[in-house]
Amino acid sequence: MSASEPVLPLTVVNQGRSLGRAEDLDLALQWLRLAQDGRIGPTLRLYRPEPTVAFGQRDAKLPGFAAAEQACRDLGFEPLIRKAGGRAAAYHPGCLVVDHIEPRVDAIAGAKARFSHYGDLLADALRSLGVLAAVGEIPGEYCPGEFSVHGNDPVFPSHQVKLIGTAQRVVSGAWLFSSVVVVEDSEPIRNVLTAAYEALGLEWSPATAGAVQDLVPHVTVEDVMGSVVARYSQEVPLAHASFDAMPGI
Repeated sequence: MSASEPVLPLTVVNQGRSLGRAEDLDLALQWLRLAQDGRIGPTLRLYRPEPTVAFGQRDAKLPGFAAAEQACRDLGFEPLIRKAGGRAAAYHPGCLVVDHIEPRVDAIAGAKARFSHYGDLLADALRSLGVLAAVGEIPGEYCPGEFSVHGNDPVFPSHQVKLIGTAQRVVSGAWLFSSVVVVEDSEPIRNVLTAAYEALGLEWSPATAGAVQDLVPHVTVEDVMGSVVARYSQEVPLAHASFDAMPGI
């Protein structure tokens, strides 16, 4: 942030209901456009998604994509193609999606640093709940990323699982930083990713797909939501708004 841009409150919006799987995914981009136009300020959107596999643009060009889509549907997950890069990632109501949207005059400045900063922030939030969390790609993870957040098994420290994937979209005048935290019930995610990656012909290690509860059994999505908001409150002043009061709802 430049010295000329004041620190504005970050409005926290808890989306308590799904608009539909594609609609939930698209809403983040709608709000990004609203921020770009100056119609909303800094916003933190939190929600539990419906079962979805979000494929990357490259996935959709592979010969096995149609088979991968059908495999997802067979397992109760809706296949969608997201605008951001990366490979297929899966989520369901046992996950927490965190969409951070900011209007910014020079949105491209510091884009890579955001991955590091918000990866650390989210890892801090998990550590406050007793998770041995750290930032960094682990070998064989799905949708691999340099700034993924992983957790170490407290009983078998050499066993690491991916817990959070992050993505970013930057437009003129605004940016969106989106994260998915896998908190509960990792088995369906592991199963659908195994089927999808096999159809796409992509190699990965299913053992890297896990959830916070695999490492610290008592932690819930609500716990993670509270911890993420608390961690943000250490950085910026927070405000709160009803989801239904937001533009476009």
